[in-house]
Amino acid sequence: MTEEPRRRGRPARRAADARPGARERILQAARTEFAERGYDRTTMRGIARAAEVDAALVHHYFGTKDEVFAAAIELSFEPAMVVPQILGQGAEGIGERLARFFIGVWENPATRAPLLAVIRSALTHEAAAAVLRGFVLRRLLERVAAELEVPDPRLRAELAASHMVGVAVLRYVLRVEPLASADPEEIVRLVAPSLQRYLTAADAAAADLPGGQGPEGGGADPAPGGADPAPDGAGGGTGGA
Repeated sequence: MTEEPRRRGRPARRAADARPGARERILQAARTEFAERGYDRTTMRGIARAAEVDAALVHHYFGTKDEVFAAAIELSFEPAMVVPQILGQGAEGIGERLARFFIGVWENPATRAPLLAVIRSALTHEAAAAVLRGFVLRRLLERVAAELEVPDPRLRAELAASHMVGVAVLRYVLRVEPLASADPEEIVRLVAPSLQRYLTAADAAAADLPGGQGPEGGGADPAPGGADPAPDGAGGGTGGA
């Protein structure tokens, strides 16, 4: 009888590799390694050593370090499960649901660690930046904005992402006070209205999109007749001399 060939790239089995859940152990080890060492100093051999498997098994399941990095981070977001929860109740209150989900992920120590690795590495390494763009923006926020059927959904998603990532950097990476010590519910309360406006406002002005003429997007209304208002104390009034 002819022996069935192994899948390409699969290493010879050893006792540790044969234990159930090898792929899950690799992912958990990868999350820890990336969180503690950062992207650049994490190696496939280091992940294999932490997971107690052969390094070839890591390559078999994930191919490259970029791919195992992306797979490890996906555990923190699970976008396929999150989007229906955020959208399920319609546009009303979507900013609060999105803010609560995002802050909740960061408040959970198990999911915070790999996200810290992403944020810290994204500014200096393209692979980490690609993961941040892929999971936070395209697979979560862009899908949410697209389902709402509003103008400029991608731009709206990017504005929402900039708001939430900024909060994450100041609170969890730089630990700037008083934001770092603020109650999570207070952060949700303050951030939610901005996310709601970005994602659901009917026009550019209300959403503060570039080109809008809202209070934050285009400055003051022009004076009647199209003339610029005169500064205080300048001539133009009937009593000036």
